Amino acid sequence: MDELVTGDAVVLGLRPARLPSRALAVAIDLVVAWTAYLLVSVGIALSTGALDEAAVMALSIAAFLLVLVGGPIAVETLSHGRSLGKLACGLRVVRDDGGPIRFRHALVRGAMGVVEILLSFGVVACIASLVSARGRRIGDVFAGTLVVRERVPVTHPAMVPPPPPWLAGRFAELDLSAVPDDLWLAIRQYLTRMGQLDAGVSWSMAERLAGDLAARTGAPAPQGIPSGAYLAAVVHERQARDARRAFGAPLGPTPAPVAYSVPAQVPASTPLQVPAPAPSPTPAHTPTPSEAGSPPATGFAPPA
Repeated sequence: MDELVTGDAVVLGLRPARLPSRALAVAIDLVVAWTAYLLVSVGIALSTGALDEAAVMALSIAAFLLVLVGGPIAVETLSHGRSLGKLACGLRVVRDDGGPIRFRHALVRGAMGVVEILLSFGVVACIASLVSARGRRIGDVFAGTLVVRERVPVTHPAMVPPPPPWLAGRFAELDLSAVPDDLWLAIRQYLTRMGQLDAGVSWSMAERLAGDLAARTGAPAPQGIPSGAYLAAVVHERQARDARRAFGAPLGPTPAPVAYSVPAQVPASTPLQVPAPAPSPTPAHTPTPSEAGSPPATGFAPPA
C-alpha cells in the first residue's frame, strides 16, 4: 500500500485507487455525461430548425465542450473531487499532499481527459494507470493529483503510549487552548509510530513537534526531559481533561491528598490516673512485668 505524506510529514491513512475501480467510476461518469449530451443535442436539433448548418454545427460543438468537458470540471471543482461515479465507487480526487483539489486541478484533469479518455476511448488512460506506481493517469501527473479510496476497512486505532510515571500531572497548569487539531494529530501519529522509525529520524521529529507544541502553549519545554516523553505527557494531560469534561468532573489540576494527624493533646474530659504519694521515703515502686505491659488508658506515664 502506497501512503501519502503531507508537508508536515504526517502519513495519511488513504490508499490510492487501482485501475478496476477507477475504470468503473469513469464508466458511470461517461454514461451520465453522454446521456446529458444526447438530451442537449436533441433539444438543440428541435429548437434550431430555422438555422443554417454552420450555426447548428457551432451549437453542437459548444454543447459538446460544455457538457462532456466543462461538466466534469465543474462537478469535480464543486464536489472537491467527488464525481457521481467516484462517489458510487468510494473514490475521491485529492492533491499529492492529500488536500482537496481546486479549479486548476480539475481543469488540467478535464483537458487531458479529452485526449486520454474521449478521443482514445480510454486506452491512453488505462496504459498510464498500469504503468504508474500509484495508478495515476497523465492528467493526474500534470495536475499533481491522485485518486484515492475513501472507503477503507475499519482498523482499530493505535494506542498512545503513556508518559513516564514521574511526569504524570506535571503539566496540569499548561494552557492547551491554542494548540490546533492538526498538530495534535501529528503528535498522536508520531507517538503511535515512533517505535517503527529510525532513531535519528524519531529524535528530529520529536524535537520539531515539541518546539511547535511549546510555541503554541507559550511555555518552553522543560530542560532535561526527552522530547518524546514531553509529548506523551502533554497528550496524556489533554486526554485527562477531555475525560473530566465528558464525565462532568471539574477541570483543573488534581487536588493533592490531605494529610490528617492525630491531636497532640488529650481531651480535658479524660481523667488522669495519678497514684497516691508514698507514706515513707522508700524507693519508688517498680512496676512488675505484668504492670509494665499494661500502660494507662490516657497514654501518659505516671510520675516517678
